[in-house]
Amino acid sequence: MIGVMTVPASSHEPFTIPARPELTGGRRIGVLLSHGFTGSPVSIRPWGESLGACGYGVAVPRLPGHGTTWQDLNTHRFDDWYGEIARTFDQLCLDHDAVVVGGLSMGGSLTLKLAEDHPDRVSGLVLVNPALATKRLDVKLLPVLKHVVGSFPGIANDIKKPGVEEGGYTRTPLKAIHSFMQAWPTLIADLPRVTCPVLYFRSAEDHVVDASTLPLVRSGVSSADVTEVTLHESFHVATLDHDAPAIFAQTADFVARVTQA
Repeated sequence: MIGVMTVPASSHEPFTIPARPELTGGRRIGVLLSHGFTGSPVSIRPWGESLGACGYGVAVPRLPGHGTTWQDLNTHRFDDWYGEIARTFDQLCLDHDAVVVGGLSMGGSLTLKLAEDHPDRVSGLVLVNPALATKRLDVKLLPVLKHVVGSFPGIANDIKKPGVEEGGYTRTPLKAIHSFMQAWPTLIADLPRVTCPVLYFRSAEDHVVDASTLPLVRSGVSSADVTEVTLHESFHVATLDHDAPAIFAQTADFVARVTQA
């Protein structure tokens, strides 16, 4: 059946890991991670678990319409996804002394908006192949196509490492993806509001998100502290790919550095 995932349903559930301040100098440090479009917490669970092992309090929400069916996702919009991220972030801020946010693909774009909207509360931003633009010409037809056809072929499982699946949808719902792309101009316009340190991971070969976003972020943010890391052995879902251990280790070091009292 179209849209059915091979990963067990329980794996798609949101999860949290409590902070262990005894491992982080006595301070409670929180990290919010967001998965991407048509994916679920499956794609970033190892990332979150690695940070939890360092003592950080981790929250990985499941965006509305994800981990169910692509038809369900087609009934949700950008404001729904950002609303879930914002609620999770607010709770983390209440429970922790400092919070770092990050995400994969659309998850990176959502947490980028958090950094734009809350420059006083986001201590650091970690991006893995975020999307704010595309060179694909067919997206110009989305305003019409979304009313004619429900979906396009899926974008999940762009992973170089053999035998690994993220459990995303086999179809890309057009009304939902168009809503995401409609948010791009505002996200780009608000980039100067980002003042926190940024750690940006980009796969050298990515079949989902092209190279258009990186220069926009690089030139748009006001952050004086921006680190770019090129991933040479991973495709789009780098958090499950060959470079995942490097992402995990560098994220942990980044969180420690930007949350120092």
